[in-house]
Amino acid sequence: MSDKVKKSESEWKEQLGDLGYEVMRNHGTERPFTHDDFPDAPGTFRCAGCGAPLFEQKDKFDAGCGWPSFVRPSDGDMIEESQDNRFGMHRTEVHCSRCESHLGHVFPDGPAPTGLRYCINGVALSFEAKDGDAED
Repeated sequence: MSDKVKKSESEWKEQLGDLGYEVMRNHGTERPFTHDDFPDAPGTFRCAGCGAPLFEQKDKFDAGCGWPSFVRPSDGDMIEESQDNRFGMHRTEVHCSRCESHLGHVFPDGPAPTGLRYCINGVALSFEAKDGDAED
């Protein structure tokens, strides 16, 4: 991806706020069930760091885990993966390919058709309704 977003740490802190910065730039995790207020309307979930389109509402499902979950990204080129072996766990981390922000993890325990569960921190997402009305 050629249009990488680069900002200073102070610019990220100002834009994302304390929790967003901790999650997206320091690979933190927000508490579960803190972002279950996203609309159910058709639309796109975008990266809170750079606005890149990440997931579609039609691919969201309730995994019961406390974080927004999706069966697939809207565009595979917008999500990058890396191995996360912190805390004695072996997980696959997902991050935005445009701004390199930590989004969450992907697990092989999701529903059909992919069998994947993209478990994403809500603070890393903004929602844009299909008609163009943006909501957080």
